[in-house]
Amino acid sequence: MAQEEMEVDLPNLLYPMDSNREVRASHQPLGPEEPNDVIVLDSGEEAPAQVVAPTNALQMLHGALEQLRQAAEQRSSVRRARVQRRSARRQQRGGSQRTAGTNSRASLNSFFQINRTQGLAPTSERVERNALLRTEATRTSPGGSSDETVELSEEEEGIESSTDVDEVEINAGAAPPAEPAPEELQINVVEVQAEAPAVSNLVTVPESVTLPLQTQTKQKTPVKQLSPVKTLPPEEDEGDTCAICFEPWTNAGQHRLSALRCGHLFGFTCIERWLKGGAAKCPQCNKKAKRADIVVLYARSLKALDTSEQERMKSSLEKEQSMRRKAELESAQCRLQVQVLTDECGKLRKQIQELKMLIAQHGASTSMQASSSRSTISGSLSSSQGQHKYNFEKAILISQAGSCRVMSYCESMSCLVVSQPSPQTTLIPGCGIKKLSAANLKSSQYVPIHSKQIRGLAFSNRSDGLLLSAALDNTIKLTSLLTNTVVQTYNTGRPVWSCCWCSDNSNYVYAGLINGSVLVYDLRDTSDCVRELVPLGSRCPVVSLSYVPRAASEVFPCGGVLVGTLEGACFWEMKDDQYRPHVLPLEPGGCTDIQTESSTRHCLVTYRPGKTHNYVRGVMMELTSNRLSDSENEYSCSCYPVQTFNAGSTCKLLTKNAIFQSPERDGSILVCAGDEASNSAMLWHSGNGTLLQKLQADQPVLDICPMEVNQSSMLATLTEKMVKIYKWE
Repeated sequence: MAQEEMEVDLPNLLYPMDSNREVRASHQPLGPEEPNDVIVLDSGEEAPAQVVAPTNALQMLHGALEQLRQAAEQRSSVRRARVQRRSARRQQRGGSQRTAGTNSRASLNSFFQINRTQGLAPTSERVERNALLRTEATRTSPGGSSDETVELSEEEEGIESSTDVDEVEINAGAAPPAEPAPEELQINVVEVQAEAPAVSNLVTVPESVTLPLQTQTKQKTPVKQLSPVKTLPPEEDEGDTCAICFEPWTNAGQHRLSALRCGHLFGFTCIERWLKGGAAKCPQCNKKAKRADIVVLYARSLKALDTSEQERMKSSLEKEQSMRRKAELESAQCRLQVQVLTDECGKLRKQIQELKMLIAQHGASTSMQASSSRSTISGSLSSSQGQHKYNFEKAILISQAGSCRVMSYCESMSCLVVSQPSPQTTLIPGCGIKKLSAANLKSSQYVPIHSKQIRGLAFSNRSDGLLLSAALDNTIKLTSLLTNTVVQTYNTGRPVWSCCWCSDNSNYVYAGLINGSVLVYDLRDTSDCVRELVPLGSRCPVVSLSYVPRAASEVFPCGGVLVGTLEGACFWEMKDDQYRPHVLPLEPGGCTDIQTESSTRHCLVTYRPGKTHNYVRGVMMELTSNRLSDSENEYSCSCYPVQTFNAGSTCKLLTKNAIFQSPERDGSILVCAGDEASNSAMLWHSGNGTLLQKLQADQPVLDICPMEVNQSSMLATLTEKMVKIYKWE
């Protein structure tokens, strides 16, 4: 029988101990395809001595197959780890990945089907086929990523680049391979024989020797499905994506967060393309929109704030404000009722005074009865007044150098202001005021105002804290206590001795000059005075100015300014912005001060010691008016004395006294005047003229100011250096 010679090149099978070299050789590119013809050895030829027994050759083949299987397992585990990392990155980006095209899968399926049914193709053909498949996969999937993983056979794995081999060697220890199924990897022994490189040692096998190696049919490699991408719950994903492309918007770039006028949010490029495409409406609410309506929002994230509590607080605040306005209206009505009752009391007092005058004109017996009744009433008043008195609270030093002159109280701000020279004449020369808090009885700060001594201070009945001041520097000024700055200055041309506000119209102020004239200023006119009230008699300095408001009273309904000079007093009645003078019947000469109590239409006139009386006298007088016969709206104003109060025999200073209602709120009136002889302030009751209290001081008292602080009655006395505070208890 003829026998053909067969050369078998199995260097890896004959030398299995070099496993590393075998693994590397299995991944190297294949050389030219050797013919697969079976060569039968001639029976007459002797086999070489180094022929390997069939059993040993089979063991070597199994060892080589096990090594190739391990390498394939490592590569598959690396591929699975790579696919998991890629899917995790896609999940973090929130992007959607496209699956592989149907053409690529069809090509791959047809390729594997051919490998299962047909024999092994030549190496060059397989190389070309693999290149063609990679080209089609790249064309159909530009991103180079798919949602399915395709397991290739060992023949195509051998043609992969050396980079994959390096990744297998590097990641083999980091990611241990899982145990593959038997169907997943099948190695054809014929492929091993065909792809093994030729060696110099040739092995001849006789025809009688048959190797029990069979080609196993390759099964279809199963497709590995990736784990599904975890999606965020609807409540977490809501509001983070564009309603057009369903992609997350960004805070920078082309797809940055934008909004239309209707308030709906989109990516900038998406809504721009939407509006350019002819749909001139919002994609969500169908309201009209255009390209100019797109507004870019510069926000990193959006979060809706819960303002329900704030809205509820606002509604409750509005309710409280409405209730407050209602309470203020009721308070105003109560004040009006009090005013009406006060007028009624004034009428009754007038009737009593008229009855007293009638009794005095009749016989002595009637006068004795009247005097006894008055003594009884006065005794009861004195007993009631003896239960309370002014108690000393605190003494506050104003200026160590002295020269304090006047003071005034602002009820709306609970602030007492006192005139004083500048505490630092080198830095801030001139004079100003020291602010005192009536709530805690502490001095706060000094406010500079004038360049010379201040002679008059007055507050309006408004709540804006405007202070009117008059000084010897030929000016009157308006100072805001809220900002501690001078807001308006008027130049009078002469030294100013006194000032006051108009109670009927807060736009007018009055300034008493050294020549006896009174200048009327309108705060709406900042240039000059609007009127000058020229004195009818001598041109003595105006030592006091007091405004008496109009009232619905039959005793004295007129309103105007009461001007007091060193020679007498004149009441300038104001009616329709016109002034009419009324000379009051006072004692000639010696008048130092005139103060008024507007609610009861009384005034207190202070006289110096003279030839007739060698002591200081304070006379309380009641203002009266008589309607002229020829006109119903014209009155003749006058006054008459009601009570007289006697003090010491010394009067060198122009002390400002006070007349005010009693803190008992029983309708009685108290009079407080300074006494230079005893350095004290003397307090009388106007009903019976009795001395109630003597408030001692270290120096002569220059000014007296009653105050109402937190429903408490207080009294302040001023000397050249100090203020003393007393509380009615």
